[in-house]
Amino acid sequence: MKRTLRWAFLLSPLLAFALVPFSGAQEEHAFIGAKKCKKCHLKQYRSWEATAMAQAFASLKPGVKAQEKTAAGLDPDKDYTGDAECVRCHVTGIGKPGGFVDVATTPDLVGVGCEMCHGPGGTYVQDSLMSLKNKEYKKSELVAAGLVDTVAVEQCQGCHNTDSPFVGDDYQFDFEANKTEGTHEKYPLKYSHD
Repeated sequence: MKRTLRWAFLLSPLLAFALVPFSGAQEEHAFIGAKKCKKCHLKQYRSWEATAMAQAFASLKPGVKAQEKTAAGLDPDKDYTGDAECVRCHVTGIGKPGGFVDVATTPDLVGVGCEMCHGPGGTYVQDSLMSLKNKEYKKSELVAAGLVDTVAVEQCQGCHNTDSPFVGDDYQFDFEANKTEGTHEKYPLKYSHD
């Protein structure tokens, strides 16, 4: 099964991303990039910016994480930034509306950004909903527009699974232990949105 999925990923980046779970509501919204989130969530952005998730794409470059690549049986000097099987888990929104296309076209979607956990922001980040112009919005309105308020284990398991060359076939993703690792510090919001 593992080899079959890997070949499928090599044949079609769109098929690969289709296997990464998202709710139906998220699929219809476009990705906008973490820099748009930064405008209102600067502390969270700065915290995320220093994480492995933010640096995920860079880890595909030659010489980066060489020991880990060697231990996984990968060539540490190879550039994996063009490998569809690898890229799908190291960028934001590949194969989806407004999602990652390539570094030149969508540089703000390099790395695993906010929207991989909170859903594509194309609908809920707008003046009438979540914006600096509307500080009185209700979280329920954002959720109705596609915001993912509570991250589910399935969102993580789309990439954190045994298809990764860095784990064995007996790997089990521990959601509770890892749900904050690699994301960002949880800061209280300035305004209440209940």
